[in-house]
Amino acid sequence: MVGGDAEYFCLPETLDHIIEALKFAQQNELKTTILGSGSNVLISDQGVPGLTLCLRRFSQLVSSVESNILKIEATSGVAKSELLKLFLKHKIAPALFMAGLPGDVGGGVVMNAGVAESFVPREFMELVDWVEVLKPDMQIVRYHKQDLKISYRHTDGWQPGIIIKVGMHWVIDTDSTILEKVRDANKTRLSKQPLDMPSCGSVFKNPNGHKAAQLIDQCGLKGFQIGDAQVSLKHANFIVNLNKAKAIDVWNVIQHVQKTVETTTGVRLTTEVVRLGIW
Repeated sequence: MVGGDAEYFCLPETLDHIIEALKFAQQNELKTTILGSGSNVLISDQGVPGLTLCLRRFSQLVSSVESNILKIEATSGVAKSELLKLFLKHKIAPALFMAGLPGDVGGGVVMNAGVAESFVPREFMELVDWVEVLKPDMQIVRYHKQDLKISYRHTDGWQPGIIIKVGMHWVIDTDSTILEKVRDANKTRLSKQPLDMPSCGSVFKNPNGHKAAQLIDQCGLKGFQIGDAQVSLKHANFIVNLNKAKAIDVWNVIQHVQKTVETTTGVRLTTEVVRLGIW
């Protein structure tokens, strides 16, 4: 793990807990930082000032089947692994997609999480019907998919506020081989990605017409290292912690990779990783 401490840290389990924490922050004029499961996040060595609201325990999942359609309502802290179990139970295609994604439901919406493989679905927002957002005035507003601006690795149009609940659906078109496909896909990922080492996840978005990992590899940057932060030898779009890397080491590696790739290829890499705290 890298990064410093939160000044105030809260793990709410209910909507009332979230509202109480936000009111505390408002009354004490504290900045509020929302954190999910921590995937694709880089936290400063100097820590995070104000209130950090971690939603991983805000986790309730309800599902039903209507007219051969699986309908799901999930609070933002539900792990994607819980959705995977549900999709496997019904033997449907999103299981294959979900097996490749870390993190939680809220992060899935915010980042429109996706996979490189040509699966259907391959982006999180393909599943989503609506999102409910707790606004700064503590009112809840529901946004339907058509109200949102959905793009590669980003969903806009729901801000400001905190995503608290997401509605999804998928047609139950049973695939009896889905479990085997998931196992095979996981084996492939384990062979190609450094999932057995600590990292901040996939670092860069894929530029149009390019693969970030290929660009980094072409520039001879696999294995490039500052402190204990290293561009993975297995997959160049991961920066792994060899032992005692600091967040600033990881950030310096990111900046070096960006500069080298742009100088060499003319392509500017943008980060998928989000920085939190004092930088």
